[in-house]
Amino acid sequence: MFFIKNNFHILIITDPAGFEYVKIKLMKTQFQKIAVWFAVSTILMASIYGGFNYYFVFRHLKQTKKLMASTTTELQEKIVSLENTVSQFKIANTNLVNSLIAEQSKNNFFDEELKKIQGTVGTLEKLSQTDKELLQKYSKIYFLNEHYTPQNLSTIDRKYVYNQDEIYQIHTKVQPYLYRMFDAAASNSQPLEIISAFRSFGVQASLKTSYKITYGSGANQFSADQGYSEHQLGTTIDLTTPSLGASFTKFETAVVYQWLLDNAYQYGFVLSYPKNNLYYQFEPWHWRFVGVSLATKLHNEKQGFYDLEQRVIDAYLVSIFD
Repeated sequence: MFFIKNNFHILIITDPAGFEYVKIKLMKTQFQKIAVWFAVSTILMASIYGGFNYYFVFRHLKQTKKLMASTTTELQEKIVSLENTVSQFKIANTNLVNSLIAEQSKNNFFDEELKKIQGTVGTLEKLSQTDKELLQKYSKIYFLNEHYTPQNLSTIDRKYVYNQDEIYQIHTKVQPYLYRMFDAAASNSQPLEIISAFRSFGVQASLKTSYKITYGSGANQFSADQGYSEHQLGTTIDLTTPSLGASFTKFETAVVYQWLLDNAYQYGFVLSYPKNNLYYQFEPWHWRFVGVSLATKLHNEKQGFYDLEQRVIDAYLVSIFD
């Protein structure tokens, strides 16, 4: 049996066994057909549109990847180029630093050489302004010209002298060393007094004559002839003490004599004629300024001034007043 109801096909089927089956089938109206066509068309258009979009997106992605690959290659090449440039700059910088160090070394070398030259020039200038006679060996060896006088002489303060009526003079540059030594001795309860200092050629001649009258030929054992006396240099003094006074020949017995042996070198003074010297008899009162450096050397090596060769002594002339 077959009939239509509400756009449905209804079919009733009886099988040979007598059972009935119902089949229902939807009938497509014109509107439904259009709707189905429209839906199919829409899906198709969407698929086509999606396909085109996929194509363009894929193409754009491919181009983008290609561009990125190209850009990456360029960047890598630029990085390599920059690294090479940096490396070259580093090499150039290293070379510049090495060159700078080399130039600085040269400059330091030249500075040192210049300092040496300046030092040499300064030393020569200093020597040219220093009296070469100050460290010569006199006393029967070298003759000091009768017209020689020290470059500058200063009067010794009366508080340091024995005879207040006498004027005693000393080389101007020796004076501060002398005063410091006297003050140091006094602070140790060992006062000193000067009984003789600078003596000119003429004064020495008169003194030697008076000694010869008194002592005869024996005067040669303790008094130098004019021109051979260290006193003419203005750097030599004869010492006594307030208790000894004019009896300075007994100076060896004074306690201050030992103090001088232990300390005078610190002020540049040395004993010119110690015991057993080859020039004059032992004169414990006779002290000569030779500079702190040379006096220290003589003290440390237990040598006398006249024990050294003149060439060794001359090396200390430049520092005599340092």
